[in-house]
Amino acid sequence: MSQDAVPVVVLAAALLHAVWNALVHGVRDRLAGVALMNVVFVAFGAAFALVVPLPGLRAVPYLLASTVLQVGYQLLLVRAYRLGDFGQMYPIARGTSPAVVALLAATVLHHPLPAGQVAAVAVISLGLAGLAFGPVRPRRDQLPALAAALGTGVLIAGYTVVDGSGVRAAASTGGYIAWMFLLQGLGVLAAVAAVRGRTLLPALREGRAVAAAGGLMSLTAYGLVVWAQTVGDLPTVAALRETSIVIAALIGAFVLRERLGPLRLAASAAVLTGIALLEFAH
Repeated sequence: MSQDAVPVVVLAAALLHAVWNALVHGVRDRLAGVALMNVVFVAFGAAFALVVPLPGLRAVPYLLASTVLQVGYQLLLVRAYRLGDFGQMYPIARGTSPAVVALLAATVLHHPLPAGQVAAVAVISLGLAGLAFGPVRPRRDQLPALAAALGTGVLIAGYTVVDGSGVRAAASTGGYIAWMFLLQGLGVLAAVAAVRGRTLLPALREGRAVAAAGGLMSLTAYGLVVWAQTVGDLPTVAALRETSIVIAALIGAFVLRERLGPLRLAASAAVLTGIALLEFAH
């Protein structure tokens, strides 16, 4: 494929990402569904690890840290989807991450944000506030869902930073990716098994096709974005990727029959606009 195909490829990845998240939200037993998805990750990681060089010892700390963050992210995502609407939880989780990464770069890594990025973070924050609070103050029973979605976004930011550094430290990019999926999958399976105990195996027999499809969609979306990043402009790729926020809002409204409303749609669009500004302001 040529560079001209990059926008189409990234939009396809965004659609796949939103759809697999919707599948997780829609299954009755979400923990079992996530476990089955990670069986796909383990199979892919193990197969890929056989044909690529090892990532090297320097990558090990990053892989371990990424595994912990990925396990926490997936478990918290399941909690967010159990407590809240998909069309609200997904944009909050995805939108929080770029803003947190930018703020960490400024405060922890001491890379001051230029004015354009400060404005972008402000737009993202306003959009997130619109999604979280809506036209009225959220009820007390909604706070756990909002906290889970925001926490998910923070963990996404964490593994984004860790993996970005880990790939650079690794002796092999392919080796890092293979072991990332392998360790992540094993970690999630172990965590879910610890939570569910003997009830997990019977639950895994239900919804296998849907969970396997979600796992394959997740892997495909990741692969498409990796390809696009090798041939396309990184800010453009990153901004297009986050169109999944608006796609998820539309899936929530028209497929899952959740209440969208003009404010939630506008807030999702604001988050997307802020992310685009953030990427192009680099």
